[in-house]
Amino acid sequence: MPYNITHQGMGRSTFTPDQLHIVLISVSAFLIMAALLMTCFWTKKYRSLARTVRDLKLRQPLGPPPESPADNSYANNITVTFVKDHGPILDTAAISRQYTKSGSRSLWKPPQMTVHLKRGDLSLLQLIKAGREGVFYKAKMTRGTCKGHSMFTCKVTKESVTFKQVQREITIMKKLGNHNNLLQLLDWDITQTPYFLVMDFVSNGTLQNFLQINQDRLSANNDLQHLFTVAAYHIGLAMDHLRNKMVVHCDLALRNIMVNNFPREVKVGEFGLARDLTRMRSRRSGRSKTGDHQERIPLRWYPPEYFKDKYYGFKSDVWSFGIVLWEMQTFGTLPYPNLDSSGDVVRHISAGHKNVEPAGCRVEILQMMKDCWVEPYTYRPSFKDIVGVLENILENDGDYVDVDNKLII
Repeated sequence: MPYNITHQGMGRSTFTPDQLHIVLISVSAFLIMAALLMTCFWTKKYRSLARTVRDLKLRQPLGPPPESPADNSYANNITVTFVKDHGPILDTAAISRQYTKSGSRSLWKPPQMTVHLKRGDLSLLQLIKAGREGVFYKAKMTRGTCKGHSMFTCKVTKESVTFKQVQREITIMKKLGNHNNLLQLLDWDITQTPYFLVMDFVSNGTLQNFLQINQDRLSANNDLQHLFTVAAYHIGLAMDHLRNKMVVHCDLALRNIMVNNFPREVKVGEFGLARDLTRMRSRRSGRSKTGDHQERIPLRWYPPEYFKDKYYGFKSDVWSFGIVLWEMQTFGTLPYPNLDSSGDVVRHISAGHKNVEPAGCRVEILQMMKDCWVEPYTYRPSFKDIVGVLENILENDGDYVDVDNKLII
């Protein structure tokens, strides 16, 4: 039976049940579509606003950038006190005050983040090394511990390092996780400048300083080449781990390898220039600039493909590994020691010239250096290949021992 619906001032119209259902369904569909469109519109507006707010927080103030301090500027204007059994302690508050004196830097504050570390509980005991972007210290907690540790390696960044750079370094170190031959990130404080990164403790500083200080003692050791091979093997393990995590180091050098107990406990550190390739669109032109500042690179450790094509990949780290092998054999000598200017170094490498063969180097390691420096870079071995070769060398070393001929009957 049809429904009769009468509208005042209009004639009588009749809707069947099917027609009424169609009208109701059409109205409902229209309302749902309108709701979806409004939801999409406001979601887009919200994301755009959130992105704008985030960019404003990360953006540095306009005006000239602060002057970068010299590499050893941390040694100046820092209060040093002495504590029994621990030697000199550097005043971390003085370091913070030194940063707040910079005008344009003090106007900008990074986004608020959870404070992991109370820097007031951390005492910087001894300088390990002054790098391009940060200074490394031996450090100790004056109260409590950090993840069960009381002694640390602490990196204090320089003024030229931005919040975004430090955030990227932390992200990469967290991605790399735990590895016996990597300097492990334990904690950090990046809520104010200077930024603090706390890593596991190493007792003997950098491998470069360790070899230079102990050159006479090591040179008299008949097993020196075996010791160098063991150290190279553990460095190779660390770099193979980076490769598996899709991370290029971009600053592999003897000065960035820490020593806890030579030769087995060596740890690759300093990830300020490292890049996660899963987050990059291209491996070209990424090493010369990042954001709003010009990066400085270690020319003497960089391969020819970088200077020719601005390309840096895993096989570029392999080239740097070859330079590290050469540095070990020469007890921390600067690569290409006869070249003074940066231009000469770039021309020398681009022309295909290599470092002079180090005296006394075992044949297997000398060949590995040459393999690491092969061009084009696609012909170089992978770190997996390098680790395999070094394992075979060490196995052969274990198969043969020196004996006194007088004991043979």
